[in-house]
Amino acid sequence: MSARPDFDASGKNMNHGPNPPSSRLAALLVVADLAQLDSVQAHRFEDYLSLLLRWNSRINLTAIRDEDGILSRHFVESIACARALPAGISTLLDFGSGAGLPGIPIALCRPEIAVTLAESQGKKAAFLQEAVRALGISARVYSGRAETLTSQFGCVTLRAVDRMAQAVQAAAHLVRPRGWLALMTTGEEFDALKKAAGAEFTWPSVVQLPGGGDRVLALGERDVSSPI
Repeated sequence: MSARPDFDASGKNMNHGPNPPSSRLAALLVVADLAQLDSVQAHRFEDYLSLLLRWNSRINLTAIRDEDGILSRHFVESIACARALPAGISTLLDFGSGAGLPGIPIALCRPEIAVTLAESQGKKAAFLQEAVRALGISARVYSGRAETLTSQFGCVTLRAVDRMAQAVQAAAHLVRPRGWLALMTTGEEFDALKKAAGAEFTWPSVVQLPGGGDRVLALGERDVSSPI
């Protein structure tokens, strides 16, 4: 059983030991064949990790509670998503953002994208507000159900959302023409989610996510003439 993390007055985890999270994340990125973070990004991911661990001890942000699990499953997978998103996206909605995954890593890795983190659960939305403030990223938090938004976005991401097929169906309406749905799912679930998105989307890219298993990132582009 992992020891509970201890934090200093600023919220930093004091139990990192000789191999800090930034070094472990760098090693994981090498294994995943992903480009390294710059020093500012690496520092912000370390701050994000500390914040996640501290808040996760009080509210249920993620079932994965150890540093290495968060680094390998959440961070590397989200960084891979951020890097795989097509160029030219200017606005992005993280639908049911939860702990900010993948929205916060996208905001950290792709600062040219204006990210909106939509989360209807009040405590999780409060965490997202604190993360945006503490990390100094130019994302905004929408504390409500994503389905109630009236704006459309250049990309909508979904990862580990409850009732995923229903969420994909709702998210499709929030994608602008020539915009993208980015689904972080499994190969087994993809066919059902593709059907939920509707015939207005074509799927030019389904790529394996790092970490093994059946996890994929499916990128669907909305037809320019589709009214949805």
